[in-house]
Amino acid sequence: MSIRNVGVVGAGLMGSGIAQVSAQAGFPTVVREMSQPLLDKGLAAIFKFLQGGVEKGKVAPLDVDRVRANLRGTTALADFADCDLVIEAVPENLELKRALWAELDAVVKPGAIFASNTSSLSITQMSTFVKRPERFVGLHFFNPVPLMKLVEVVRTIRTEPDAVQQAQAWCLAIGKTAVSCGDTTGFIVNRLLVPYMIDAVRLFEQGAAGRDDIDNAMRLGCGYPMGPLFLTDYVGLDTTAAICDIMFDEFREPRFAAPPLLKRMVLAGLHGRKSGRGFYDWSTTPPR
Repeated sequence: MSIRNVGVVGAGLMGSGIAQVSAQAGFPTVVREMSQPLLDKGLAAIFKFLQGGVEKGKVAPLDVDRVRANLRGTTALADFADCDLVIEAVPENLELKRALWAELDAVVKPGAIFASNTSSLSITQMSTFVKRPERFVGLHFFNPVPLMKLVEVVRTIRTEPDAVQQAQAWCLAIGKTAVSCGDTTGFIVNRLLVPYMIDAVRLFEQGAAGRDDIDNAMRLGCGYPMGPLFLTDYVGLDTTAAICDIMFDEFREPRFAAPPLLKRMVLAGLHGRKSGRGFYDWSTTPPR
């Protein structure tokens, strides 16, 4: 495997997690944010997570030392020049990503692999923003990155097999299981999961069953770790609605359309865990 130096663009929830697992696995990793305060916040989140793991006996102090030794923060894209793999984990705004990839393409060495952590945008479309589309893949991690074992490795019709193989090998090296798929909207997980989540919203919206009955039915009847309405709160109602819009625009199938209740809750600012309220009240522990 030729991937050695790794760059992560974005030190938010997903980017900081990706940077952490990369550095923890022994890869020299640089993580970039737009400003020093945002960078400091992202780095602090990483070490807070690790320290919590140490206190619970789930993380060895040696792992914390390894992350400190391998992780470097920056606000300059030029610091990605020698990276073998650059992963973008910025907000799901296509124009923002377009500008970012153009800048990265100009400074990162030829042959490096570019990857986006997008959950729903087209990897093929993003690959047209650079002059190396054959080295462009999707690497879709799941939240929380340090705990979730899956990464979807997404290839386009122009991605070289070598780039896919190197990306998969790196995922294995950081302790993840990689599943491979083509560039279809929603990839594997969201293509199957989002219709399930919004069907639960429709069931609740129609008054066919209550919130707790729906969630308990799927937890206790199907063995899911959390019910679909709780999961929608956890993912974010705004995020779920945005994914619905992208999938419906691609397939034009009613099963992908965001239910009216979901749209109205988003408009009302009820985004779930991130806003403090969605289908559940997140100001209490546990949410009620």
